[in-house]
Amino acid sequence: MFPRSLTIAGSDSGGGAGIQADLKTFTALGVYGMTAITSVTVQNTEGVFGVLDLPPEVVYNQIRVVVQDIGVDSAKTGMLSNTGIVIAVARAVRDMKIPNLVVDPVFRAKSGDPLLKEESVDVLIRELFPLALVVTPNIPEAEVLCGERIRKLRDAEFCAKRILEMGPKAVVIKGGHMEGDKVIDLLYEGGPEFHYFVDDRVRTKNTHGTGCTFSAAVCAFLARGLDLKTSVRRAKDFVRKAIERNPNLGRGHGPLNHMWHMEPCVKDLIYTP
Repeated sequence: MFPRSLTIAGSDSGGGAGIQADLKTFTALGVYGMTAITSVTVQNTEGVFGVLDLPPEVVYNQIRVVVQDIGVDSAKTGMLSNTGIVIAVARAVRDMKIPNLVVDPVFRAKSGDPLLKEESVDVLIRELFPLALVVTPNIPEAEVLCGERIRKLRDAEFCAKRILEMGPKAVVIKGGHMEGDKVIDLLYEGGPEFHYFVDDRVRTKNTHGTGCTFSAAVCAFLARGLDLKTSVRRAKDFVRKAIERNPNLGRGHGPLNHMWHMEPCVKDLIYTP
């Protein structure tokens, strides 16, 4: 069976994050991608200039029809925007018995523009976290979730324990916002042991969509049958290389190169008269 992943998220018209980044990641990693669009954003590398949320029932039915027809091996959530959409997504996950759910708690865009209403955060925690195999907040999102500032690794460890108590089976806190030459992501599945994934920091402004791409990569590797720890490690490696080989597009925070490892193949397909 060809591996199948579903992304439940917002559309980024600039192509760097959201549904577009997720589909690029799924394709790059050999997974058949499906979508349930929650919101349409007017967005480029410089910011978000408008948002149109879809009706919750439309979101629910997008999920329902693709799962009932094509099936799904893993799914991820990104921008959910409001309480109605969060509740609809949680209902669909339960009704369709969706496995390997990766919840990326998207609160703000890279530009700082809000992507989830403040009053919906508690609903997200209550409705979706208990259904998740893993929740993947960055440092600012983890601070909102646990109500504490994260300055050092031990702060992230404390916060990961707090988030795990909210119901998911595992937590990944992405360390890109922490100071230092190394980026340390932390995986916690309970008990006394933490898993750390360490990489050199890539100094660039072109990091738009890193969180979406990471969670999509984890989702894709889970669909291919890998365990969570291996999926996180491989996702981190994929994102780092996508940042390193970014195409340097736009005037703001530019996108990643999701197809970095396919460049030789693409060059062979280009016809030069």
